[in-house]
Amino acid sequence: MTTSTTKPYDAEEIEAARKLFEGPWDFVWASTKIDDLPPMVGQEIAFAGRSNVGKSSLINALTRRNALARTSHTPGRTQQLNFFRQVGHDERLTIVDMPGYGYAAVGKEKVAAWTKLIHDYLRGRSNLMRVYVLIDARHGIKDVDGAVLETLDKAAVSYQVVLTKGDALKPADQQFMAEATYDEIKRRPAAFPEVLLTSSEKGMGIPEFRAAIARVLAERP
Repeated sequence: MTTSTTKPYDAEEIEAARKLFEGPWDFVWASTKIDDLPPMVGQEIAFAGRSNVGKSSLINALTRRNALARTSHTPGRTQQLNFFRQVGHDERLTIVDMPGYGYAAVGKEKVAAWTKLIHDYLRGRSNLMRVYVLIDARHGIKDVDGAVLETLDKAAVSYQVVLTKGDALKPADQQFMAEATYDEIKRRPAAFPEVLLTSSEKGMGIPEFRAAIARVLAERP
């Protein structure tokens, strides 16, 4: 499900995007500091979200790899920037899994270090096309999410909101949450005017999400 002012995704786009993601995705690099980033290859998209929002599960669903990005029942496990690419296949696109935010049990010093790493990466990565900010569909945009959106707006980094765990809502509630979220972000200066509703478990919205990424990649070949 999508809520947007953009052109709907047609069957041809959906199929092309499926092929874009069907190759052998691999983990290629991990960075805990800004001077240890990998060489820039092709274009990058980054995933941001609260520690329990389901980032790893969504990355696994997009790439059809059950264990590409590690999932954990312990929030805050991802403490670095993790880079994934189709090595030796189609290397136009790199997926970056960013450390989760908003987990209170993590020490303040560690949070500060993560925050600096993220901000430095966002400012200095010239091949970063878009940040996908994942929001739990059951809860909508919380204050901690709003602070991240504000940071992206100020840094003029293009981002798009993706709702996760959409299968936990009834169909009427799915539509309501997608529209309510769109209303919240449509006036933000760096937000792309589209909200995607997804479910990693049920596959909801995954083909459309791939197509959305493929459109961005086509803009900067």
